[in-house]
Amino acid sequence: MQKLQPRNRKVKILATVGPASSAPEMLHKLLRAGADAFRVNMSHGEHADHAATIKAIRDLEKATGRPIAILADLQGPKLRVGKFKGGQAVIRHSGHFTLDRNPEPGDETRVELPHPELFAVLQKGQRLLINDGKIRLKVIKAEPDSVLCSAEVGGVISDRKGVNVPDAEIPIPALTEKDRRDLAFAVSHGCDWIGLSFVQRPEDLAEARRLMGGYGSLCAKIEKPSAVRRLDEIIELSDGIMVARGDLGVELDPEEVPPLQKRIVNAARTAGKPVIVATQMLESMIESPTPTRAEVSDVANAVYDGADAVMLSAETAAGEWPEEAVGIMDRIATQVERDDAYLSRVRFLDTPPDRTTADALSHACMTIADTVSIAAIVVFTGSGSTARRVARERPSVPMLVLTPSVRTARRMALLWGAQAVSTKDIGSFEEMIAKGKRMALRSGIGQAGSKLIALAGVPFGTPGSTNLLHVVTLSGDELSKHARRSVV
Repeated sequence: MQKLQPRNRKVKILATVGPASSAPEMLHKLLRAGADAFRVNMSHGEHADHAATIKAIRDLEKATGRPIAILADLQGPKLRVGKFKGGQAVIRHSGHFTLDRNPEPGDETRVELPHPELFAVLQKGQRLLINDGKIRLKVIKAEPDSVLCSAEVGGVISDRKGVNVPDAEIPIPALTEKDRRDLAFAVSHGCDWIGLSFVQRPEDLAEARRLMGGYGSLCAKIEKPSAVRRLDEIIELSDGIMVARGDLGVELDPEEVPPLQKRIVNAARTAGKPVIVATQMLESMIESPTPTRAEVSDVANAVYDGADAVMLSAETAAGEWPEEAVGIMDRIATQVERDDAYLSRVRFLDTPPDRTTADALSHACMTIADTVSIAAIVVFTGSGSTARRVARERPSVPMLVLTPSVRTARRMALLWGAQAVSTKDIGSFEEMIAKGKRMALRSGIGQAGSKLIALAGVPFGTPGSTNLLHVVTLSGDELSKHARRSVV
């Protein structure tokens, strides 16, 4: 299989794998069309199916020579009503409806709410949203065993529909028993990122961290208003953030979501953490070969905001046009990045460097690239922290990340502007410069006379020691000279 050349765009594309895309040949098509990373949705499918998908992605990675990130997205707790006589009922608009602990099948006046922890936190005036907000209830009276509500929006309600409680912090952990099993599976199968659902508070990240045992990166999904209230703390304790607009759109008024998306993206970028914008980006392409103009603008705005990655969900998991959806998202992002105003837009957010040598040098990379004609910034890193610092500055040139860690190279597939290569570690300054030049040429970056910025830490192999910035010029014959020396 032919090796893939680096992308010409900086924002990354995360594609969800499902029945429409799990075949190895389709995964290859999605990668060719522009996917940089794949999401495995643990809410659906069996572990055996996910294991086959992960193996197919790793085989594809080996065949194409491109590090690929796999994000295992945990389901999280699901709050649901009980069952109804006949399977459904009609709640009258403006009528009364009761949620209680009675396990008997419900009717048009009541139904079981099999989550005792909710009865302790619900209060008068709070909202309950059922079936993705299609039914909206408001609490009139809350008692230990029942909650009397008024139906602000009524309608048909059926068995086991989901319940959202936007006005309360629910005293349940973010990880269910299923999530713990799924997380153990994801870690044992080498998934690079874990997507944690139902995050309400910083403490929700602690158990996931413990179960991960130091493996992989933790992505906190911001999908509840309670998480937004403690956003900075959650970002600090996570490795990345996902703007889960689907659930946010259920628990918030629609007009609140766009400014909140920008706020979350800005907060994650300021902290130097990768941020993914997700859900319904090209929703119409589940059934249509072309998106709506509004969807194109939605994707473009996320790119203009400086998001590290944009995500496709059902479009690639279950849609009829998975390859086309990735291809169109790739074309939108590429076109936006060609806009003369793009760089000023993504740098509109002020991300001043911390008072550290590493941050100062990362900021200097951006300044040098703006001042001098630079082909690329070559970052030598073990953990990826230096690459994240450089990416936070949103430099105008590509960033070639050279790392001895395959795991680090894979995680970089969700980092803005990063083109990662897993290579042997370096032992000296001269070896660093020589390898940086060769890897740039092999990646199709630069030619004779092109300048590169090399960023690294001395002593080599010491985490957190970034203290060296060097500008070098390519002679253009570095690869042929190295080949002749290797033969000799």
